[in-house]
Amino acid sequence: MRTIRALKNINTVRVYHCPPPPYVRPWSVEHSRSCSSSSAEKRMPANSMLRHLTSKIKSTGPISVAEYMREVLTNPVTGYYVQNDMLGPDGDFITSPEISQIFGELLGIWCLSEWMGAGKPGTFQLVELGPGRGSLTNDILRVFSQLRAVLGEAAVSLHLVEVSPKLSLIQAQCLSGNQSQVSACQDEPVYRRGTTSTGFPISWYRNLDDVPRGFSIYLAHEFFDALPIHKFQKTEKGWREVMVDVNPEEPGKLRFVIVPAPTMASTQLIQADEQRHHVEVCPEGGVIVQRLANRIAEEGGAALIADYGHDGTKADTFRGFKGHKLHDVLASPGSADLTADVDYSYLRKMAGATVACMGPISQRNFLKNMGIDTRLQVLLRNCADPSTRAQLIQSYDMLTNPLKMGERFQFFTMLNHSRLTRPQAKQPKVGEKMAPVPTKFPAPLPVAGFSELGLS
Repeated sequence: MRTIRALKNINTVRVYHCPPPPYVRPWSVEHSRSCSSSSAEKRMPANSMLRHLTSKIKSTGPISVAEYMREVLTNPVTGYYVQNDMLGPDGDFITSPEISQIFGELLGIWCLSEWMGAGKPGTFQLVELGPGRGSLTNDILRVFSQLRAVLGEAAVSLHLVEVSPKLSLIQAQCLSGNQSQVSACQDEPVYRRGTTSTGFPISWYRNLDDVPRGFSIYLAHEFFDALPIHKFQKTEKGWREVMVDVNPEEPGKLRFVIVPAPTMASTQLIQADEQRHHVEVCPEGGVIVQRLANRIAEEGGAALIADYGHDGTKADTFRGFKGHKLHDVLASPGSADLTADVDYSYLRKMAGATVACMGPISQRNFLKNMGIDTRLQVLLRNCADPSTRAQLIQSYDMLTNPLKMGERFQFFTMLNHSRLTRPQAKQPKVGEKMAPVPTKFPAPLPVAGFSELGLS
């Protein structure tokens, strides 16, 4: 494909936000989110979140794991994501775009490929959910800038859905420098606007529903794994919900309990054919997928979801991360990141027949299908600095090695059904004769990343 081949001519080697090897924690067999050193405890007032949760539980009784995650991560006053910059060397974990520029570049090619596969619409919205520090978007925009001839006269705009004021400021500095302004009214759907360094308009929103309708490519990288989950345990009396309670023997600590009676969640969220004995369900993720699916079906476009996940095979994946290490999810709430693997089988069921779904496919296979090996060779060929070359090779290994991120990270896409169907013969108007039926219709372009694309 033309866009993939063009990567051979982009020779810029990005200066990384932080070098991968020192800040990525060792990999374990069961848990697979990469982390970096933490100063979160210094940023949080001692036990403020724990006091808040303890008071809440004593007043209303045990709370669901979903409510616990929502409070700990996004509470508007003391929430982990609201108060902290959790990414990079001063945070608690590091993501693929921070590890290597190649990751974002290949996703930029994916976005262009899907725009081309949809017939090159005149309006092209790039929407990212939870954009982190803006590194992924920055690398994508560099590809867009290098391939402006491919985009032609398309009206490209950037739309970021971000709940953290601190991260939105970091994103603005990364993507637009001083070329952004905060809305004077807090109730405005767009709370920040600007222009990227590459000349594209950019807007920030707190909710997906506020993003304008229109042909859009949606990206969700390490977004769904942080959404609140409900946990359920199969017992002799049927499915029961696992909740968070105050430990009566140690009042300053929290514990998990299995509630004796069914809850609304346990009666509504468990699939009838569920075979596992312990299940995690993310209803908020299901709602977001349905909204994305409806937008794609009505307006065109595609969604690419990339996260640690499984296809309905895992049970207990809820965990915390702080300072290179796994962290007890109930200890010092608010001082560590909380995450759970994405159940792609659940997302597929929530999308239903509204869109065409592909995946999940491993990150290793996706990136190799996208031409990561060729791209690495281009960068190495144009880089003389030994330390930078070593960094590029180590980053490639981190992204593709099956024992690191290569197999644990999964890609999943939702597409408009028309994207995968052959064009149909045009129906005549009333009074017109039926045109001869062509013997052949052009086949739709293959979906980048989910099938091997030639680079010649």
